[in-house]
Amino acid sequence: MAHSSNVSSVVLGKGSGRMLATGGDDCRVNIWSVSKPNCIMSLTGHTTPIESLQVNPNEKLIVAGSRSGSIRVWDLEAAKVLRTLPGHKANICSLHFHPFGSFVASGSLDTNIKLWDVRRKGCIFTFKGHTEAVRCLRFSPDGKWVASAADDHTVKLWDLTAGKLMFEFTGHTGPVNVVEFHPNEYLLASGSSDRTVRFWDLEKFQVVSCIEEEATPVRCVLFNPDGCCLYSGFQDSLRVYGWEPERCFDVVLVNWGKVADLSISNNQLIGVSFAQSTVSSFVVDLSRVPKSDSIPHGLIRDDQPLVPPTPTGSSLRRIYDRPSTSCSKPQSRVKHNSESERHSPSSEDDRDEKESKAEIQNQEDYKEIFQPKNAICRTPPRNEPFPAPPEDEPGTAKEALKPSQAADVQTSLPKQELPDPVQRPPIASSASLTRTEPSVIPAARNEPIGLKASDFLPAVKNQSQTELVDEEAMSQIRKGHETMCVVLTSRHKNLDAVRAVWSTSDIKNSLDSAVAINDLSVVVDLLNIVNQKASLWKLDLCTTVLPQIEKLLQSKYESYVQTGCTSLKLILQRFLPLITDILAAPPSVGVDISREERLHKCKLCYKQLKNISNVVKNKSGLSGRHGSAFRELLLLMAVLD
Repeated sequence: MAHSSNVSSVVLGKGSGRMLATGGDDCRVNIWSVSKPNCIMSLTGHTTPIESLQVNPNEKLIVAGSRSGSIRVWDLEAAKVLRTLPGHKANICSLHFHPFGSFVASGSLDTNIKLWDVRRKGCIFTFKGHTEAVRCLRFSPDGKWVASAADDHTVKLWDLTAGKLMFEFTGHTGPVNVVEFHPNEYLLASGSSDRTVRFWDLEKFQVVSCIEEEATPVRCVLFNPDGCCLYSGFQDSLRVYGWEPERCFDVVLVNWGKVADLSISNNQLIGVSFAQSTVSSFVVDLSRVPKSDSIPHGLIRDDQPLVPPTPTGSSLRRIYDRPSTSCSKPQSRVKHNSESERHSPSSEDDRDEKESKAEIQNQEDYKEIFQPKNAICRTPPRNEPFPAPPEDEPGTAKEALKPSQAADVQTSLPKQELPDPVQRPPIASSASLTRTEPSVIPAARNEPIGLKASDFLPAVKNQSQTELVDEEAMSQIRKGHETMCVVLTSRHKNLDAVRAVWSTSDIKNSLDSAVAINDLSVVVDLLNIVNQKASLWKLDLCTTVLPQIEKLLQSKYESYVQTGCTSLKLILQRFLPLITDILAAPPSVGVDISREERLHKCKLCYKQLKNISNVVKNKSGLSGRHGSAFRELLLLMAVLD
């Protein structure tokens, strides 16, 4: 794969291992298919060279960091820029997506680490502690922690629920290039330019083992999906390690040069490397790579297949609790960013987003990868692996990929096979069926919930009679029309009353009047307006809104839940640090009426937020968009525990 300029960053899509992104001096992000040499799509908009790239787990988003410190998030399906995230003051050296939230972590040459909310275009946390450039970032599998590796020879573990440093691992004697969490256990691996790989216990916060005296620096590491071993990419080889005790299971000679990223798909390890403007991809058949000491080092027996190793060590350490997003240990407070770092996008940012564009070079490949037209089914289609390397002759040393095969992999992507249609059991019919409304009514729908056109038409006594008299049909349709008109007229009057109060008074009085009407639909209409302008929010407004938010979060209407989540997030981001600070402050000397009033409001808000946190915690296990929103709120409310 030939880039138009020198390449400085390459990353693989971890979902399928078949998508590749590159960035370099031409300030473009190019999207490739691993099996084809032609560029699929080019993303433009950055004004300085691309320094770091990362693709989210479902391969729908890509984030790019440039030399100027600017970060852009792209929607690959829509082929457009989604967000521009300014804030860093120097090169972006590392990026990583949160495992199940719309968050991105970024590390920079300015030594800072920032956690971004992609949907809201805001910085949630800024972690300061490293003294040199942050080279690698990784979220833990449960999303509670983020690990950082830097040129200051340290690995730091940060607690996202408390917004502070948990532990600092020291021992490397050179810049730390890579860090990776074990997929199951509380274990962390790090690789350094000092040619060592270290394994750290995240319960005891101590080194488990250290593998030293390698020939070249460690460039990338990746745990096997079942956690049985660690793959390490070096300048000229792939090495397979165990850690208790430390040992090397196998060495696979791969002359891939500057290997930049590794991914595993269909029992194949895919690696990519770059040199100047050329990017190369390599495939290693993992079925021929020993992952334990059961087979002699470096040899493969052709008369019998390798038996996959049984994962060990799962009982030695604590296991990640992925469904949970709250920390088990209560912390004092969340370290939020200042208001200046949560500012709304400026006109300059908007102009940058308008100037950003996606140039689709290969429309056919783009639609095949990012806009597939296969029928949606519950069973995922089967992906064919890349062609396996040819078998070696018996008795010879094994190389999973020979030097002659170091050219770009150019096999075409196989077509996905749809599973056989599932035979559905017959549905028993009844003369009279009772319709029940769904538990959650979606916000966008094409027809009323619980209504059918046949309900408004007269029953047909004779099945052969297909035509209806117009007058008879209209008389049936008019039934209930007056009732609906009364409901809509009443709602219109209520909104007029709230609007009149707002025009003559302030937002607090208008919201009080909306609550007094005892109609959640009016409250939702008013909150949808207030949510668009954060400057309207005041502390005394929160005391009125929070009880209504608790009702909205438990509503069966999707639009009500969305409005409640948006309002609650605004309150948490703007007022939760203030509330915790005031409640934690020592009592003042003398009489300060304004301070006492503020303290009373903070106590009331804190009590209401505690009640809402129980609702959020119960709904954080939901799947889909709502579950993600509730998990995000639970992360912000962790300080209440």
